Amino acid sequence: MTDSPLRARAEIDLTAYGANIRALRGIAPRAQFMAVVKADAYGHGMVPCARAARAAGAEWLGTATPQEALQLRAAGDRGRILCWLWTPGGPWRDAVEADLDITVSGLWALRELLPAARAAGRTARVQLKADTGLGRNGCLAADWPELVAAARAAEAEGVIEVTGVWSHFACADEPAHPSVPGQLAAFRDALAVAERAGLRPEVRHMANSPATLTLPDAHFDLVRPGIASYGLSPSPEVGVPADFGLRPVMAFKAALAQVKEAPAGLGISYGHHYVTPGRTTLALVPVGYADGVPRHASGTGPVLVAGKWRTVAGRVAMDQFVVDLGGDTAAVGDEAVLFGAGDHGEPTAEDWARAASTIGYEIVTRIGPRVPRVYVGAAGDAIPMDDTGVDEDAGTGTGAGTDTDPHRPGSHHG
Repeated sequence: MTDSPLRARAEIDLTAYGANIRALRGIAPRAQFMAVVKADAYGHGMVPCARAARAAGAEWLGTATPQEALQLRAAGDRGRILCWLWTPGGPWRDAVEADLDITVSGLWALRELLPAARAAGRTARVQLKADTGLGRNGCLAADWPELVAAARAAEAEGVIEVTGVWSHFACADEPAHPSVPGQLAAFRDALAVAERAGLRPEVRHMANSPATLTLPDAHFDLVRPGIASYGLSPSPEVGVPADFGLRPVMAFKAALAQVKEAPAGLGISYGHHYVTPGRTTLALVPVGYADGVPRHASGTGPVLVAGKWRTVAGRVAMDQFVVDLGGDTAAVGDEAVLFGAGDHGEPTAEDWARAASTIGYEIVTRIGPRVPRVYVGAAGDAIPMDDTGVDEDAGTGTGAGTDTDPHRPGSHHG
């Protein structure tokens, strides 16, 4: 089968991704680095980004679900991986046998994990998560001593090894928020309880992207930047990416599917929320909300076509939207740039976030699976990974972008 031109693509600049990780490591030079690659690396492609992160020096990878972590193992990654979002039923034994670092946020999870570790005949690596004020996953202070004591007893038995204690900020993207010092104090209290119980974790960590960028006291032994590593700011209060030497990694582009002359008074897209004010030229961009274009950005979403910013004319549909070119011309097949790094006047993901009243995280993460990821740049020498789980010539690979990339155009996007 011959390659055909792409309807749309998300270009992932692995050179920028690696440079972002090195920049972030420079901000927290005494801490180990966890590259957070959950949610398909925030839409950028988990396996290629994991390779690039390892090449850039990331000692750890972080995933939300154990299934994500197991996918990395199946792709050949042999380094440390932490996963943190568990539900009853595991897969506990698979995680133990894969040498994952397993987050335990409550006694129920520890009670499910222990028999799985015994059945596997291996010591499970466990990290205890404290809820210091986010109110989400994690063990509250009232229950923390009991969880710590149970974990210490299991460690003494040799069933588990407590490799980490960690927590997560609620408002680090608002550096002056009063909850920030309160959570730091609560985390130090949780660490003290663990130490008094006899736990000696390898890593203590709390710093997400904004805390890595602005709160040196929160760096501890390891930092876990997520969105910042993909070149987006956690919030306007923290600053813009360039303030920290970061560059957006993803660009979203499409080929115009139609260009036509239209009369004045023509209603555009569902509901006719836009009507042409005069004779004009219309261009059809063949991506829609099924591809991740926010429907909430109907009438406001920016796109670069024919050298100028345009705005979505009317509603974003499932597969397409229209832009009004005014008196300008374009041709079928010309490139429309929804967002990129902004170097050539194109909108950024942050511009789309403002247009849709959301955050940059959502814009890049929601780009759907029928948009091929095309990898550009170089990741450097990476730990090679393949879909069979075989670690081929470890340490001598050529990095991301091999034929086994699940996001390469023409291959299955898992």
